[in-house]
Parts: sequence; C-alpha cells; structure tokens
Amino acid sequence: MGALFEKPAFWVLILIVLLLFGAKRLPDLARGVGRSMRIFKAETDGLKSDFKEGKDGDSADTPSVAAAAPAPAVEPAPAPAADPSAPRYLVDPITGEKVLAQPVQPPADGTPRA
Repeated sequence: MGALFEKPAFWVLILIVLLLFGAKRLPDLARGVGRSMRIFKAETDGLKSDFKEGKDGDSADTPSVAAAAPAPAVEPAPAPAADPSAPRYLVDPITGEKVLAQPVQPPADGTPRA
C-alpha cells in the first residue's frame, strides 16, 4: 500500500485520472469526493453517538420506541397455509431468476455434514 503513494507511482496515478476524467471535470470530481467524505463522517459520528447513548441508557430528551409507536389496534390475519406438496421457488440473489428449491436430505448413514 505504501508503494502506491511514492512519487513515480503517484504521478502515474494522477496522469491516469487526468486522462480518464479530463481537466475540466477534475474540480467537480474532487468536490463530489469531499462532499461524500463529509457526509460519511457526519453519519459515522451520528452512529457513534447513538451507540454511546444506547450503552449509557435512554437519555431524558429521547423518547422511547415503545412510547413513539403504539401497538396496532387490529391483529393482521394469518397468512393462508401453503400446500406442502406444491413446488417452492427461490429467487437467486445474483441473477434474479427463480430457481426450484431443493429440500436438504440428511446423509443416509446419519453422519453429520461438515
């Protein structure tokens, strides 16, 4: 990692960035990176303070979650029971296509899988 920021490698990196984005777009690119870093820092500081408040207990000025969200008046109806003999499909998270869910069969000799 240290070799990336040595003088020859750094100038080659600057030259590649200049060729890719052009001299006119570099200030906008740097401004966008600066804004992103500022927002990221503000969000992480907010998460740290929220975590610290959670460890110390509820503060007096923060309402509790139970008081903020009242319980629903009507219980939702239970979902209808699925037909166990019907084939089940899952969505592949990478390709987004539906694939048939295969049940996991235990080994015939009863030894646990690794």
